[in-house]
Amino acid sequence: MELRTIGAGALAVGAVGLGCMPMSWAYSTSRQRGEESLRAVHRALDAGSTLLDTADMYGPFTNELLLGRVLRERRSDAFVSTKVGLLVGDQHIVANGRPGYVRRACDASLRRLQTDVIDLYQLHRADPEVPVEETWGAMADLVRAGKVRALGLCAVGARSARRPGARLYDTTIRQLERVQQVFPVSAVEAELSVWSPEALRSLLPWCASRGIGFLAAMPLGSGFLTGTLTPGVGFEADDPRARHPRFTAEMMAANQPIVVGLRRVARRHGAHVTPAQVALAWVLGLGRQVIPVPGTKQERWAAENAAAADLRLTERDLAEIAELPAAQGSWD
Repeated sequence: MELRTIGAGALAVGAVGLGCMPMSWAYSTSRQRGEESLRAVHRALDAGSTLLDTADMYGPFTNELLLGRVLRERRSDAFVSTKVGLLVGDQHIVANGRPGYVRRACDASLRRLQTDVIDLYQLHRADPEVPVEETWGAMADLVRAGKVRALGLCAVGARSARRPGARLYDTTIRQLERVQQVFPVSAVEAELSVWSPEALRSLLPWCASRGIGFLAAMPLGSGFLTGTLTPGVGFEADDPRARHPRFTAEMMAANQPIVVGLRRVARRHGAHVTPAQVALAWVLGLGRQVIPVPGTKQERWAAENAAAADLRLTERDLAEIAELPAAQGSWD
């Protein structure tokens, strides 16, 4: 697979990453099976999807434990990205950016992942009670201690800033400007897909102008852009899509023209090409610093997603995708 680089340190990763969250957090938990997820990780690595994206809160903790079973055997094949800053409680999630906690959390993640270094350590959310510079400074100390290779930040504020005239991701950009004064940011992770392109307006250009890598989260629209979801077929009660305005039967039906358009483009490239691969190829075409990180827990989809790195969209394809209708339904 084509390699892309993250940040000034030019950390090399496969062009398509693997989002590991569905293996042990949200999204149809009754169908989460450890052995199947392990096979998916191995298949992704075999295909060149070296970036494994996880977080200590997924599970919580069980996602890192699962990846640790793979890394114990294949650490040299993987680029490990995990996150810190969120604690999972009973029916709630809270931020914790205290320096002491960050240091302890990193050590715990290293133990669970069965590795002596984390390639990319990301701040999941800033703690409103702690200046973000203090949290970032503690993370920078981990780089100096050799426990972490590079630092990243997860975007916030995209769905809350819906007032007229607001620029999405303003909150994240302000945080980035602050922490850049403390220690370099190597990567930013934010949602970016055909049906959720908001990051194109300000956040992606901000990163591109500074040589910062961009991890495109949810590049398949939480599964919608794969064309495998049926409007009206319910999600499990603990699946966040069951309560999501854009995943009601009405809105899923209204947004089908997007999938139809992706499928039309896919057919021009051969019967084996899928709408999901077209959606990923579109993200890949946004810049060489962009790495889509589709999530899956199945070996089949991990292989299909990785193969999207070989798909080259034409000018006609891109023009058709640009003309697709905007997604209906609120993200709020």
